[in-house]
Amino acid sequence: MRLAHLLLVVVASCSIISCSLGYRPVVILHGILSGAESMTLLVQEILAAHPGTIVYNCDKFNGWYSLENAWRQVDQIRDYLNEVGKLHPEGIIVLGYSQGGLLARAAIQSLPDHNVKTFISLSSPQAGQYGTSFLHLIFPDLAAKTAFELFYTRAGQYTSVGGYWNDPHKQELYMKYSEFLPLINNEKKTSNSTSFKMGMVRLNRLVMIGGPNDDVITPWQSSHFSYYDENLDVVPFTKRKFFTADSIGVKTLQEAGKLIIVIKPNVHHLAWHRRKDVIHEVILPYLD
Repeated sequence: MRLAHLLLVVVASCSIISCSLGYRPVVILHGILSGAESMTLLVQEILAAHPGTIVYNCDKFNGWYSLENAWRQVDQIRDYLNEVGKLHPEGIIVLGYSQGGLLARAAIQSLPDHNVKTFISLSSPQAGQYGTSFLHLIFPDLAAKTAFELFYTRAGQYTSVGGYWNDPHKQELYMKYSEFLPLINNEKKTSNSTSFKMGMVRLNRLVMIGGPNDDVITPWQSSHFSYYDENLDVVPFTKRKFFTADSIGVKTLQEAGKLIIVIKPNVHHLAWHRRKDVIHEVILPYLD
């Protein structure tokens, strides 16, 4: 009865496609201002390459709902991953695209006893975002230099983007007002800091995918935890304090050979999950 109940919960919030004993189940989380349907080609290519794989194409927080507060989304994604994980004690793979990758990472960190074996971050702003091109549909006049006036307020923190907006020129305000990214990166110490690190260290493999022609994630190296300094020079993640201090376990993963950095040029942000050649080159090799 317990298993049947868990299956019912999962079916209610995601698409279950096929089944297999050969490949680990894959959970996919879509990006901002889109939904599960945007990941259809990726699902199809996974099933074609790895027939019988169980694929959970999460349909939570579609469209405008993807702008809701980051922690509100993480809470539901965490519970979702927990329920899926219980159905598959052998372990699961989680792939999060764009904002979905950042929220998935926070959800994994919030589950110190998770059984996520591989986490694939697909063009996600893991170190933050300092570019507004993708926001012009919502905020037509928003510029990066002045966006802090919106995002570093109580109202701004109700939006998902406000939670990971990382202005390199306004770090004091970032640390004061941001309620999401500084916490999951353990830049702000909380009662959850230890568990946030343990959730990452528990992974068997962390795959970080991004490229110089993304044109949305800014800087694009944020997809690999690298980020701007106050002069807008990109500091490699291995030189940043969060890594040298091993704040969330990325250094531990690297030293154990569990961190994989993938740099793929000539791929626009909207193409990572929509180009078959890209899917086959940078995603499918890690779905085992």
